[in-house]
Amino acid sequence: MSEETINNRVAVVTGAGRGIGRGIAESLARDGLHVVCVSKSESSCGAAADAIRQAGGQADALAIDVSSGEQIRQACEALLEKHQCVDVLVNNAGITRDNLLFRMEEDDWNDVIHTNLTSCFHWIKALGRPMTRKRWGRIVNVASVVGLTGNAGQANYSAAKAGMIGLTKSLAREFAARSVTVNAIAPGFIDTDMTSELDERVKDAALGTIPLKRFGQVSDIAEMAAFLCSDKASYVTGQVFTVDGGMVM
Repeated sequence: MSEETINNRVAVVTGAGRGIGRGIAESLARDGLHVVCVSKSESSCGAAADAIRQAGGQADALAIDVSSGEQIRQACEALLEKHQCVDVLVNNAGITRDNLLFRMEEDDWNDVIHTNLTSCFHWIKALGRPMTRKRWGRIVNVASVVGLTGNAGQANYSAAKAGMIGLTKSLAREFAARSVTVNAIAPGFIDTDMTSELDERVKDAALGTIPLKRFGQVSDIAEMAAFLCSDKASYVTGQVFTVDGGMVM
C-alpha cells in the first residue's frame, strides 16, 4: 500500500483525551493517518489534537458525550460529509462506576453500559457501512481482561467489556466478506490516570497476579492497536488480544 493511500486514511479514536486513547491517537498519527480525537471534554480532546499537530501529524478534536446515541449519529453525519469515509475506528471511551452489586445504583449500571458498550454499537453502525462499500476498514474495540475473567465490584464494567468482545466476534463475521476487520484488545493493568487512583493495597494485589511483575504502559496498547489498524493485519479478524503481562493465559 502506497504512502499516499495511508496518508489519505481517516481514523476516529474515542476516549482520546488521555491515557490509552490518547496514546492510540498519537500512534496512528505517527503512522500517517488523519486522526479525529473524540472526548467528552473539549479541553482534553483539543489538547490531544494540538499535540499531534505540533508533532507534525494531522488531527481534529471532537467533543461529544458518547453515551448519547443522538450525539454520535450527528457527529458521524458531519464526519462522513467532510471525509466521505472513516477508514479506522477505535472504540476506547470508557468509564467506571465500581461497587458491589447490592450497593450499585441503576444509574451506575446504565451509565457504564451506555458509555462503554452501547456507544460502540452507534459508532460502528454509523461508520461501518462506508467501510464495507469501500471494501477496506479497521475496527478495534478496547475491552479489558475483566471482560474475560470478571472482577468483584465491577459487574457493570465487566459486563460492558464482555459485551464488547461478543460484539467484536459477531461483527467480524458480518464484515469479513467486505474486507473490514474487527478485533479487540483486552488490556490488563496499564499505568494510566485511572490506575494511579487505586489504593496501594489494590495495586500490590494486582502485581501479584501479573507474571511480568509490572504494570503495562500506554505504548504497549497503542502499538498493538496501530498494528491491528494497519495493512499488516489484513488477515486478522474476530480476535481478542490480551495485553496484560501474562495475567490471562
